[in-house]
Amino acid sequence: MLNGIDNRDQVLSSLGDRRVGLITNPSGVDKSLVSSADWLGAHCRLTALFGPEHGIRGECQAGHQIDDDFTDSVLGLPVFSLHGKRKRLSDDLFGLFDVLCYDIQDVGARFYTYLYTLSYSMEDCAKRGVPVVVFDRINPLGGEFVEGVRLDPEQNSFVGMYRLPTRYALTVGEYARYINSEFNIGCDLTVVPCQGYSRSLPYSESGMSWVMPSPNIPTWESALVYIGTCLFEGTNISEGRGTTRPFELVGAPFINANRLADTLNALELPGCRWRPVHFTPTFSKFEKELCHGVQLHATDVDTFRPFEAGLRLYEAIRDGYSEFRHLGGGHFDRIVGTSSLREGRESVDELIARAHVESAAFRQESSSYWLYK
Repeated sequence: MLNGIDNRDQVLSSLGDRRVGLITNPSGVDKSLVSSADWLGAHCRLTALFGPEHGIRGECQAGHQIDDDFTDSVLGLPVFSLHGKRKRLSDDLFGLFDVLCYDIQDVGARFYTYLYTLSYSMEDCAKRGVPVVVFDRINPLGGEFVEGVRLDPEQNSFVGMYRLPTRYALTVGEYARYINSEFNIGCDLTVVPCQGYSRSLPYSESGMSWVMPSPNIPTWESALVYIGTCLFEGTNISEGRGTTRPFELVGAPFINANRLADTLNALELPGCRWRPVHFTPTFSKFEKELCHGVQLHATDVDTFRPFEAGLRLYEAIRDGYSEFRHLGGGHFDRIVGTSSLREGRESVDELIARAHVESAAFRQESSSYWLYK
């Protein structure tokens, strides 16, 4: 199994002798764990680097505004932030490159901001006739199972710009093909494909080394449960930031861990178990406070559905603890994809039923953009 950056001949032929700009971060590595930026710097005319949320070296926490540009100490190239005052490619930057490349590991969740850094860049390049080359990477959650409701248009933001379901089951190259056509971006787009990848390939059998795509997705398991437990970002419940198991651990000082685990295990949701836990976050919500809650363990990845699991956990905490609150600002709605759950216009059961219909429709709709079977 090889990601796009390992498809050397096609990488180089797609670039030619043109000046190259590259959007990347620490997850942009080849199979030998050599940085894509370092390899391209040695084999083509790499002239500028661009960093998404968390920075080009992955050093910044979620939501941190990165406003300063700098010179990369390894390659001696200018590095420009695309997650601060500047989220789009400004006119002056287009004098630095002739083709823009993208190489970042996605996690398969609609609310991951790297997708929209790519989207903005495709739009900006399309307006100026500059080609974009995406070095494709496998979707670590696979390409078969689609989950969640499609984003309501009023929830459009930088954590969701299109009517995607929560778990959309496309590689980043397939995503780029989909939005380029469906939303009339009109970008001159090339996708350098993966080799040896099939939609049903489990990540554990891919031979890929996991490189954290962002600070709070330290493992493949955290990426899997992130589909369901990220919604707690929009509540007064800790989603495990500040622990070694973000998004796997969920809790708060006022929760009874054993009772919550018993409630959830009694549901007998497929492919998972809930374990009572106690943890003290080192930062973020409840910093240095003892929290009680559960750890979500996926026991069978083929039957586990994290979107439903996250909603059932939300329902158990919301209905079982009077201290539970949604935070202001609308982030909960943007993550879930709709305001109907928070506002009580739709129950968890109804939302899950709608998700089955909408995710099936998206899978069918997006299949024409698949690069892999």
